[in-house]
Amino acid sequence: MNISVIVNQDYNTSIKLIIKDTTMPIDFDFLPNRRDSDSEKWHAFDENVLPMWVADMDFLSPPAVIRALQERVAHGVFGYGVKAHPFIEAIIERMERFYHWHVTPEEVVLLPGVIPGFHLACLAVCEENQGVLVQTPVYTPLLFAAKTTNRLPQEAPLSSDAMGYYYTDWDAFETTIDNRTQLFILCNPHNPVGRVYKQEELLKIAEICLQKGVIICSDEIHCDLIFPGHTHIPIASLDNEIAQNTITLMSPSKTYNLAGLKCSYAIIQNPDLRERYRSAARGLISSVNLLGLVAGLAAYREAEAWLKELMDYLTQNRDTLAQFIRSYLPGISMFQPEGTYLAWLDCRQLNIPGEPGEFFLRNARVALNDGKIYGKEGEGFVRLNFGCPRLMLLEALERMKNAVFVK
Repeated sequence: MNISVIVNQDYNTSIKLIIKDTTMPIDFDFLPNRRDSDSEKWHAFDENVLPMWVADMDFLSPPAVIRALQERVAHGVFGYGVKAHPFIEAIIERMERFYHWHVTPEEVVLLPGVIPGFHLACLAVCEENQGVLVQTPVYTPLLFAAKTTNRLPQEAPLSSDAMGYYYTDWDAFETTIDNRTQLFILCNPHNPVGRVYKQEELLKIAEICLQKGVIICSDEIHCDLIFPGHTHIPIASLDNEIAQNTITLMSPSKTYNLAGLKCSYAIIQNPDLRERYRSAARGLISSVNLLGLVAGLAAYREAEAWLKELMDYLTQNRDTLAQFIRSYLPGISMFQPEGTYLAWLDCRQLNIPGEPGEFFLRNARVALNDGKIYGKEGEGFVRLNFGCPRLMLLEALERMKNAVFVK
């Protein structure tokens, strides 16, 4: 099939119909024409390439969000916003409702993105000769955060079993921490391996960090994207001592496809740590985009039903992907993600030339993230984004299958 067949050309009409009735179910099979928008995902490669790489879903944002943005734009004035925005109250309500975690307004620090958030943590917590620890393979900006901020990079590789299930190598984790280590950046749910950490794992991580005097910065941007049978637990919600040692980073951006609106936040319950964080931000980190606050508020207050439908659709996509790999791509194996809309595919048994990402781009015209960008443990893997209409996913998989069998 040609992907152009499934692109709905009547894009503007569809948008108008969705906005008129914000209670109607979203058609996640609808693929907007993103080549005519300012989409990094769809402009990074030639037009005959299917982009399955960057963590950016190909779904319309919730109707409530679109409506709220239209109403705010119609106001016509975009001056500086208030610091005590209702979005902060929505965050507090969400933490209580989802995690039974009590957060106060002064403990929320608004940010224009989670990536600036963990870079800021490096600056606030560490001096130039002090270490930032990550578990590899890991999201590329996390992997290079220490180097980017001129801090000392430290890596403790995750272990995995024969089924592709990743877990913490506790010996490697503890022995990597030395007297230079000041910050550990946790990625949970984990990008790219798809793990959602269990309570006992989080407690052990927290215990080690407390014993060794290491502050935790927890990137939890995918916390809403959790598949059935799994539960996200913010590490700072476990108890007050852990909370006092933790910077938690969250955002509505991945969940509701709002990344371009630049709206995220940190929750820091230790007042001294929060002041260090705010001080490091002065002159470097700007306020949150005004429209991002509007979108974030609408998402958190009015889009819970949309999120449930999204997760139902993503669950079917994940299962479709797993079945296709088992049936038609026996040289690839995949651990079923517990969270995120990102699949971590082990291509080491394919016997293809070069890196698998380069192979599939060249021979299948499918753009994936090469695993090596997540650390040396990712060599031979690719990351595939299945946050897209199912026909687009199947088209990409068919192309990959054909490329493998004619290599």
